[in-house]
Amino acid sequence: MSGSQAIVSFILEKELTSIPFSLVAEEDSGDLRKEESRETLHRITELVNDTFASDGTIGISPVSEEDVLKAIDTGKSEGGPHGQHWVLDPIDGTKGFLRGEQYAIALALLDEGKVVLGVLACPNLPLSSIARSNLSSSEDKAGCLFFAEVGAGTYMQSLDGSPPTKVHVSSNENPEEASFFESYEAAHSSHDLSGLIATKLGVKAPPVRIDSQAKYGALSRGDGAIYLRFPRRGYIEKIWDHAAGYIVVAEAGGVVNDAGGKPLDFSKGRYLDLDTGIVVTNPKLMPALLKAVQESISEKASSL
Repeated sequence: MSGSQAIVSFILEKELTSIPFSLVAEEDSGDLRKEESRETLHRITELVNDTFASDGTIGISPVSEEDVLKAIDTGKSEGGPHGQHWVLDPIDGTKGFLRGEQYAIALALLDEGKVVLGVLACPNLPLSSIARSNLSSSEDKAGCLFFAEVGAGTYMQSLDGSPPTKVHVSSNENPEEASFFESYEAAHSSHDLSGLIATKLGVKAPPVRIDSQAKYGALSRGDGAIYLRFPRRGYIEKIWDHAAGYIVVAEAGGVVNDAGGKPLDFSKGRYLDLDTGIVVTNPKLMPALLKAVQESISEKASSL
């Protein structure tokens, strides 16, 4: 069963069994309601019903195409500081997914505006460190599931269901020995700014560029020590792109701030209100990282 298929099944099961919940999600049913998408909608409905039949779900009759469309549109909640809200990105890192590289299925739970639970499924992330992996090797298996609950730590297991192990961010204190993650696509984050920051810190290793919140998962288990994200001017970050990754890193001992040093605030609705970008590392490296970030942003601004 694919991650997206499982998510749709989860939503439909709650809908059809009258269990109330609120969902903030990236997608709606608009494209699937178009005439040219009828075949796709029919196939999705078949997959959902096949899933219900294969996992022994009790009390769920075969669902219709309209049931599927309504379930997808459940994700129109605005979120906010009150109550509980599930936050979903069914395919985070679409370009990575299309290239057959890194993507994630990301689900988080907000309680009174705070992230209290997060799950990241990363089907193409190697079980060993991504910086040292060889995916062409049959011995280097891929497919990781990260999950975290506030106050309970972060765990990783393979997607084949092996026992979970607790993970922790890198304890590296020396910036020169740190390596950092950034977005694969330069359009998603300024590689030039990240490079300037790395130079100021004295980082010697080249950046590891991958798509999606798989970066948060890899960082949570210590594959690298820093994650930098600086999208183009005017871009507004969405909570579904960071909520699950945020708690996975935080519960693994990491720190996730905006470029001004403030923690991410998920209580404002569907979007994050933050200063310039997102920086992630361990508590020991964060002061030096923020200093380098702010100096680099000032230099870039003065050169324009």
